[in-house]
Amino acid sequence: MPASAKAGEIVEIRALIAHPMESGYRPGADGKPVPQDVIRGFTCTYEGEPVFAAELHPAIAANPYLAFFIRASVTGTLEFTWRGDNGFAQTERKTLTVSP
Repeated sequence: MPASAKAGEIVEIRALIAHPMESGYRPGADGKPVPQDVIRGFTCTYEGEPVFAAELHPAIAANPYLAFFIRASVTGTLEFTWRGDNGFAQTERKTLTVSP
């Protein structure tokens, strides 16, 4: 995402997370299925207000990449949260500086 934008400008937000994604169907070295480990959801808030959310399913690729647009309104923090199987959760924060 850009570090700054003008008030009212539409900016592209791109998110990528490194995650191996296991479907639960692939056999491991012992011949038994590797346990499922999938990212289930992604949310983005801008100054605490939800601006984007996605529900993900087992068919999603490893290391999922998402892109979306928001309107820059005020200088503030975007918070990105990924949640998945086995208690996986990760949150990252980035600041967007908005000028008049």
